[in-house]
Amino acid sequence: MNVKEIKEMVNLMNENNLSELEIEKEGMRIKLKKCTHPSQEYSLSAPVAIEREERLAPSEAAAQAPRYPAKEASANRIEIKSPMVGTFYRAPSPEAPPFVQVNQDIEPGQVICIIEAMKLMNEIKAELKGKILEILVDNAEPVEFGQPLFLIEPRQ
Repeated sequence: MNVKEIKEMVNLMNENNLSELEIEKEGMRIKLKKCTHPSQEYSLSAPVAIEREERLAPSEAAAQAPRYPAKEASANRIEIKSPMVGTFYRAPSPEAPPFVQVNQDIEPGQVICIIEAMKLMNEIKAELKGKILEILVDNAEPVEFGQPLFLIEPRQ
């Protein structure tokens, strides 16, 4: 598949109000999924995350480990993951205090960090009430889509 075909798929998704599209062609599978994080602000249209999966021989598949191994699966710990590729910032400016600290309680809608992507500052907001257990990324560090940023203990 080439970029033109992918752009056509994105247009198809936008025209038909689809949030996800998966196509398999010539032994390659492509899955397009709109980022639906409510705190992101976009100038034109919502970006689309592209997941590309090629068929691997069993030995190759076994050799590939997950890029971000999950923390201990537990009902009282949830990872907040990056909704995009960019640069992680803990504060709105170098002189300002961080949005959140370890052991701080957070509320839904509260800004917890900023991810700069293509010169746009995207506020990332908490989607749940909880307590920050761990901040997994250093300030001004590049992050990837799906990379864990925070470890949260959810609260009622």
